[in-house]
Amino acid sequence: MNKIILSILPLVFSVPTLAHGISEDAKRAMIEGGYLKYIWLGAEHMITGYDHLLFLFGVIFFLTTFKDIVKFISVFTLGHSITLIFATFMGITANYWLVDAVIALSVCYKGFDNNNRFKSYLGLEKSPNLLLMVLIFGLIHGFGLSTRLQQLPLGEKGQEMLMRIISFNVGVELGQIAALVVMLFVMKELRKLKLFKNLSKVLNDGLVLAGFLLLLMQLHGYLHSSDPDEFGFSEDNHIHHHMKIEKAKRDRTHKHDSL
Repeated sequence: MNKIILSILPLVFSVPTLAHGISEDAKRAMIEGGYLKYIWLGAEHMITGYDHLLFLFGVIFFLTTFKDIVKFISVFTLGHSITLIFATFMGITANYWLVDAVIALSVCYKGFDNNNRFKSYLGLEKSPNLLLMVLIFGLIHGFGLSTRLQQLPLGEKGQEMLMRIISFNVGVELGQIAALVVMLFVMKELRKLKLFKNLSKVLNDGLVLAGFLLLLMQLHGYLHSSDPDEFGFSEDNHIHHHMKIEKAKRDRTHKHDSL
């Protein structure tokens, strides 16, 4: 397992942040376009947001009835819509590396919970209320979306700004529906397999591992990025950063020896 993790880490730290990045082209498109551009960007943001998708996959993993699926997805949607709209309109923000790190922990949590680890590892008879936890994590996911949306030219506070935020949120929901259709189809096919019970344990342990790797990625970005709009994981930037650290150490050592 250690070898697998070590082999994956370089890949994690060399890819762009598809989950939340807002490109310069997207920013220009927002200036030139209307509400439909915000809807499109919201849908694209959700479909490429692998942290959101992994959490959603964990939420629906053991849901088999339409009623339960609607209930849990509605609660998650309510949560992220509240913080997305309110925090963006009020200009409430935070360091998005740290917000995304918490979102990564939500992925770990769902895989941990799905495999009943609260009982087997922590000795608890019952897991925390799942509906409440989905709502709480929904609020956090929405705040993560808000931190990136606030990078766009939303204009002055008012009706137009609010409509742009709502348009983005509508796009997020459309992207979520599209992703859910695919996920539900995949889960339907997986449940037909005789090995589903064993496979489910592997897949949910995989969610924990994926969430942990995303956590490392976000913390790495927080520690190594000086520019909040720069991902900072490219090989050149990473090496350059560590070269500066080593040079500073050599300078201090040389100064000490001179004294």
